[in-house]
Amino acid sequence: MIIDMPNTRTRDISHKIDELHEERGEAAIGRVLTLLIETDAEELEDALEVANAASREHPCRVIAVVPDHNPDLKACEDDSNLNAQVRFGADAGAGEIIILYPRNGLIEHPDTLVMPLLVADTPIVAWWPTNPPANPAQDPLGAMAGSRITDAMRSNNPEATVERLRRHWSPEDVDLSWTRVTVWRAMLASLLDQPPHLPITEVKVSGPADFLPSELLLAWLRLKLGVPVKYEVVEDAEAVTGVYFTREDGVVSLERPHEDHAVISFPGQTPQPISVPIRTLEDCLSEELRRIDLDQVYADVINTGWDLTHA
Repeated sequence: MIIDMPNTRTRDISHKIDELHEERGEAAIGRVLTLLIETDAEELEDALEVANAASREHPCRVIAVVPDHNPDLKACEDDSNLNAQVRFGADAGAGEIIILYPRNGLIEHPDTLVMPLLVADTPIVAWWPTNPPANPAQDPLGAMAGSRITDAMRSNNPEATVERLRRHWSPEDVDLSWTRVTVWRAMLASLLDQPPHLPITEVKVSGPADFLPSELLLAWLRLKLGVPVKYEVVEDAEAVTGVYFTREDGVVSLERPHEDHAVISFPGQTPQPISVPIRTLEDCLSEELRRIDLDQVYADVINTGWDLTHA
């Protein structure tokens, strides 16, 4: 169910949602969080598709803010400067979706629009699917949130974006570029737990050129192991393809030559195939919505490890 509400006000939107809940015999008390999304019209549907998938694990109210910068639209005397759309049922995952299209002066005050629509007594999470503000904690929507999720890898300039995020980092911030290597970090930690526990002298990571998750993985390994690390570019790769630990008895490695499976290799042992699929955006967002607390390892990597590999 999709309901368009042109030239509306937040109180009318809230009233419409209450009516829809009453008609369907349900309430919003089952929502575990409010997910705020700030994006543009081009990225909106992709972002909502991901949020819908994630909401099936984390039932939530999704509020998307899409500033309308169309200069051809001129306000009338009775124009509220706000258009909206409400989605329910199959069009909204396990919750409801509210899309706000503010115009003119309202573009600068998305927090005042969002506040009356929040689900009471639930955590607030802000997510920027592509280009985040330079300082998420000072952004009007980010300042309201107890958890802020960015995705520097999908921004127009990942390197510049991550540098800005580092300068303005706060404990509630996390980036999905880091979440993309969660499975790799878990597998590598398990790999190094296997005897014999010989000293590691060097680490190599392979993957695509200019791939931010690989850079964060490299920074994490440099920080945790305190040994030289290097990066090898693999042409046509779409994600991390391998990590190689050099020890006195040879090389311990985790390689993923294909998207759906990987191979673990120890010196003198038969390689073992395992499943390490490439993580989807839905996987990453769901993980961060599951956590909603300080990721101390990410904090250490972004504030300390990054400098060790980008001096």
